[in-house]
Amino acid sequence: MAKIDAFFKLMNDQGASDLHLTAGLPPALRLHGDIERIKYNVLSNDELRSILYEITPEEKIKVFEETGDVDFGYEIPGLARYRANFFMQRNGIGAVFREIPAEIMTAEQLGLPPVISKLASLPRGLVLVTGPTGSGKSTTLAAIIDQSNRIRKDHIITVEDPIEFVHKSQGCIVNHREVGMHTKTFSSALRGALREDPDIILVGEMRDLETISLAIEAASTGHLVFGTLHTSSAAKTVDRVIEVFPANQQAQIRSTLSDSIRAIVAQVLFKRIDKKGRCAALEILVATPAARNLIRESKTHQIPSVIQTGKQYGMQLLDDAIMQLYNKRWISAEEAYTKSNNKSLFRPFLKTPPADFTEA
Repeated sequence: MAKIDAFFKLMNDQGASDLHLTAGLPPALRLHGDIERIKYNVLSNDELRSILYEITPEEKIKVFEETGDVDFGYEIPGLARYRANFFMQRNGIGAVFREIPAEIMTAEQLGLPPVISKLASLPRGLVLVTGPTGSGKSTTLAAIIDQSNRIRKDHIITVEDPIEFVHKSQGCIVNHREVGMHTKTFSSALRGALREDPDIILVGEMRDLETISLAIEAASTGHLVFGTLHTSSAAKTVDRVIEVFPANQQAQIRSTLSDSIRAIVAQVLFKRIDKKGRCAALEILVATPAARNLIRESKTHQIPSVIQTGKQYGMQLLDDAIMQLYNKRWISAEEAYTKSNNKSLFRPFLKTPPADFTEA
């Protein structure tokens, strides 16, 4: 048993999402959204390096010592998987571990709207799940992929950096590929995937022009593609995808994207005030003919109006979802205000409204 495994056991027992280890500081956990110190000695740089290297594959140590950054996955059988990131900082080495639960929760268990489960049955097209880092994108995608795995008889390929949720083949054949270990880049894995008879492709992160281009191409050629982006709303997601391309290609990409997009889910996590835990607020855009037309005609600023009038399809605005959580008394007015898109909706609920210079 590795020395660090005791921290992972504590993390699991406490229900923490992340473990922070930094040279010059005691260890800390992110518990329900807040950083909490662990009662433990301050870790020296040499001590922490020894603890970390005990569980690190040799090739990853080499990458880290050459570049100062590395990502990889670590698993404790029967407990959980962990997404590890090592980095160099002023006082020496640092590391953050995100816990990936061994048991994949369903959309119903996560409290997600019913339309999320329906995405697992789509025959083809592009589905984007977006939000800031740590907003639960991977958990939502895992629930969708798990649903597909249970109800379909298809081939699922995931391309991640590193592999997070591990899906055991059920009705589907599931192949997990890790960037840096099983393939060089997201784009090379996607290019190869098109020759591997896939039905569903999960792209862990659509981070560059080539990866986004290949994902749209795969969705346009009859595959169901799931991907993630760091955007805060459906409209901003469309703009982000299109703005990646050179100006002379954007009109063509608008047309291709409008045909291939099936849904955009933008989500934010909140700390619950009624009990321990967190909950998600989701903005959901379903690609109706009206939504496709707005994308094609470069009128993405009108997408919120389509979402408001498309509730019968399961659509909802992020601010409406946040308001529902606030009215249930699940979240605080302060956090609702901070994480909303239209802050004026939540400002009246604040006891002492801040003078927010960002709204000037």
